[in-house]
Amino acid sequence: MEPQETGASYERLVSPHDPPLRILIVGAGLGGCAAAIALHHHGHEVVGVLDKVRNFTRLGDSLGLGENAYKLLARWGCNIKEIQEIGNQAPTMKIRRWHDGKVLAEQPLMDMAGYIGHRGDYHDIFLKWVRERNIPILMSSDVTSYTDTTPPTLTLSTGKSLSADLIVAADGIKSLARPLVLSHYDDPISSGYACFRAYFSPSEEMKADPARNAFLSQDSVNFWIGPDTHVVQNTLRGGGEFNWILTHKDDGDIPESWFQPGDMDEVRKLVADIDPDIRYAIMSTDRCLDWKICYRKPLSTWVSPKSHRIVLLGDSCHAHLPTSAQGASQATESAGVLAACLGLVARDEVEVATRAYEKLRFPRVRISQTHGEDLRDRWHNVLKNVDDDVDIDPEMVKIKNRPLYAFDAEKDAIEKWDGVAPRIRRELMTGQIEPLCDE
Repeated sequence: MEPQETGASYERLVSPHDPPLRILIVGAGLGGCAAAIALHHHGHEVVGVLDKVRNFTRLGDSLGLGENAYKLLARWGCNIKEIQEIGNQAPTMKIRRWHDGKVLAEQPLMDMAGYIGHRGDYHDIFLKWVRERNIPILMSSDVTSYTDTTPPTLTLSTGKSLSADLIVAADGIKSLARPLVLSHYDDPISSGYACFRAYFSPSEEMKADPARNAFLSQDSVNFWIGPDTHVVQNTLRGGGEFNWILTHKDDGDIPESWFQPGDMDEVRKLVADIDPDIRYAIMSTDRCLDWKICYRKPLSTWVSPKSHRIVLLGDSCHAHLPTSAQGASQATESAGVLAACLGLVARDEVEVATRAYEKLRFPRVRISQTHGEDLRDRWHNVLKNVDDDVDIDPEMVKIKNRPLYAFDAEKDAIEKWDGVAPRIRRELMTGQIEPLCDE
């Protein structure tokens, strides 16, 4: 595909299809927006990004992106300085011992994720980038069913039906498209952990209190690790916003929800023996949310079984633990690979592109997912039965996302295309699609 001048500050590729493929995206979160931007850049026509909510609000708390995502967004014409300006400006992060705050390791913040900011602020910028490309964002569009035909169709709660050459379901781990793709429902499995989370603007009283203001004077990121628990602290905007996240063992039946109110009395018990420099900032918090961390087994497919033209993307097929710090970055990579694969096939071979997309992406996201699992396990076990006078090797507690950053998802897909495409065509011809993993 050759570049085409758009009059904007980037070059949009010319679609190899005449007319361009028409694509619907379900879910206008970060993954859905990234998909819209990537598909548009590659010359495809995004006819709409659908979301069931009436208005977007500032949901969630801390989020960051790795260099592997920034390089793609910049290539697609996004001004990543807009992200950098809203994020945490601290150059490094510190990993500390639970009870006394002793620094066990210090490393560049980008070793985890760069410019950590509020998810809602990130979302606003992603939405802005989508609108700058004149891609329609269709609010109050609640999808109630899919029809796995060629072309695929979705139906809204209003009864209206929409069809396109491809439907991308980027609407999260509870996506309605998951059971269609899998041909069964997959229930969440408790990870054995939950997070209490709070994000707020500190009061002037808190800022003036020596018992609570140790991390409020400037942007900073710290982690306190202990047996089966850890706390994340993120201060940004020069102390104007403060976020803490407490991960702890939990086998209860808290609903899998971002909006479940948390029990601050329980929080205070859990942090009673943490480093005093962070203890009272957490204890004095008025309210928090309780998020049960659920696990879902890796999916054997991300693509609908009949038409192969309804695909999952982002959390709907490869959700990550918070300790991975790669959920949004991997959704961005997946967006780039899907867009690139669609540009490598004829108009009547969309199914080759979608099946190649899942096969190219699956091993990569599994590496990223296991990074998060490995980090959580290292943090939660390294100090068990260890005396205070024993030195801990910093490498045992460091975040090791840096090796993920050299990867260029689009270039990788193009380089591997000649090896994967013939295999996909054979599978489609025989009707024997090899699963991504065992059920």
